[in-house]
This record gives sequence, C-alpha cells and structure tokens, in this order.
Amino acid sequence: MPLSDLTHDELLAYRPDVQEPADFDAFWERTIASAREAGGVPELTPADTPVTQLQIDDLVFPGFGGEPIRAWVSRPLNADGPLPAVVQYQGYGGGRGLAGENVSWALAGYVHVFVDTRGQGSGWGSGGDTPDPHGSGPATPGVMTRGIHSPETYYYRRVFTDAVRAIDATRALPFVDASRVAVAGGSQGGGIALAAAALSGDAVAAVLPDVAFLCAFRRGAEVAVGGPYQELATYLSVHRDEVADVFRAVSYFDGVNFARRIHAPSLFSVALMDTIVPPSTTFAAYNHLAAEDRAIEVYPFNDHEGGGALHFRTQAAWLAARFAR
Repeated sequence: MPLSDLTHDELLAYRPDVQEPADFDAFWERTIASAREAGGVPELTPADTPVTQLQIDDLVFPGFGGEPIRAWVSRPLNADGPLPAVVQYQGYGGGRGLAGENVSWALAGYVHVFVDTRGQGSGWGSGGDTPDPHGSGPATPGVMTRGIHSPETYYYRRVFTDAVRAIDATRALPFVDASRVAVAGGSQGGGIALAAAALSGDAVAAVLPDVAFLCAFRRGAEVAVGGPYQELATYLSVHRDEVADVFRAVSYFDGVNFARRIHAPSLFSVALMDTIVPPSTTFAAYNHLAAEDRAIEVYPFNDHEGGGALHFRTQAAWLAARFAR
C-alpha cells in the first residue's frame, strides 16, 4: 500500500490557509448559549448489561435545542473520590453501541463517557440510540451534506453542540473531577473532539484526537479516495455553482479553525497510508494548534485504523502524566 498523501517531512510543514469567517466566534457563542438556555437536566440510570466489574449507566442529557442525546457512562466500582473523565466521540456512521462494549478508559481508572452521535449508528458496530429530528434540503447519502446550504442548518452544528453539552453534563456528575476532563475520538470522533475542546475552553484539560476527520474540508474533498469526504465531492460535482458557498459554510466547522483556539495539552495520531482521512488534513489542524504541550504519533504503514491498541497504551500513559495528582 503506498503513501496516500504528502511525505512525512512535507506534512510537518503543511499549513494551508483555511478560510475563517469573521463571525466564527460569534456564531458559536450564540449557538452554544442557545443550547444551554434551552434547559434540560441530565438523567443517569443503571444500564442493562452483563458487566459486573464496572458501574455502567445510561446517560441522557440535553444537546442542541435541548434535544435528548444518549451516552454510556462507565467507571470503576467503589472508587475513592471524584475521578478524571474521558469524553469520547464516535466515528462516522457508528453509534454508542451496547452497554459494556467500549470500556477501555474505565478499566484504566477513568469515568468514560461514550457519546452517541445523533442520526448515525447504523453504518457499522452495534447501533446507536439518538435520532436527529431535523430535515435537510438536497443532499448526498450520508450526513456530510445535510443542510450544507447554511451554517445555521448544517448537520455538524447540531453534533458539535451536542459534544459541548456532553462535556457540561460530564463535569456535573458527582463522581467526576471537573478539573480533569479530556476529550477523545477517532476519525469523525477526532474532529468532534477538536470542536468540543475549542468551544468548551478551560473546561477541557486534554485533547486526544486520532486520524481526525473534519479538518481542511477542501483538501479532503480534493484528495481522499474513499470515505465521507467523497460525499462532499459528489455533491459539488452535481451542484457546480455552489462551490464557494459550500466551502464558506463548512469553514464554520473546520477542525483547523478550532485547533487555532485549543490551548489544552493535545496528543494527536495520524496514519500515512490513510485513504479515508488524508494525513495532510489532520496535520493541517495539528500544525495550527495553539497548544504548547502537543505531540503527534505517526503510523507510517497504517491505513485508517491508525495505531489501534498500541496507540491506546500511548494515550493512557500520556494522559496519566498530565492528570497525575
């Protein structure tokens, strides 16, 4: 399998000039404030699971527009005192799955909040439980072009808002140390984690995005040979007169623009043979990061699976060092 993009040396220097709207911050401040004003109270109930060595709960919290979003909350049994937490977001097409299915962070001693993605959960894995009760204009199959005619209606406005509200809900849990909350995710989940970290400011103490999708949208649409960036390219091959308008709309959701606003310690990962998320798109965000404490793990011979379990071991050691008391 060949390299799917630029060489490693070229990637280290890759800093594309991604469009940033003048009202980027105002747009998101208004969006998040509106979601918080919609009210709603998180509800936690014991999950139906055969797992007995962890406490696993079903969390329902208010997201965009106060709409209910679901997550699994897994944590060690009989832990002393509030624990640090990892809020994890899911990859494209997946859902939160079954209770007890994804518990590595809980086994490592954290409160693990695994967030469902509205309107997804039927592409792979074990399903999701959160609908997206919003319509869309003309779009390609998938979610990349839903409501893309305006940043107000774009699908990821709702998803990124849900992600911020997940952090709000996590920090309010009585068994969570609100000063030690990290966000994580792979692919789409990595892109969501970047947005959530930037929009939550000091509420997020560490960021761990892997093979992060939703960064440098135009580069992705031009270079990716598989996966959801192609939805964007397909849409624009039909709507030939909308290219400028579409890329202006998605600039409100570009991980590069969020990275410029992230100051929390950050550990990225990237795979140089990734055919779904071109490495240059992830490096575009990493190279624009505002954080001083930052690192990126590079897996030269891997596709979109990235570093797998080996990388989780690296993440766990890195996060433990930053959350040590």
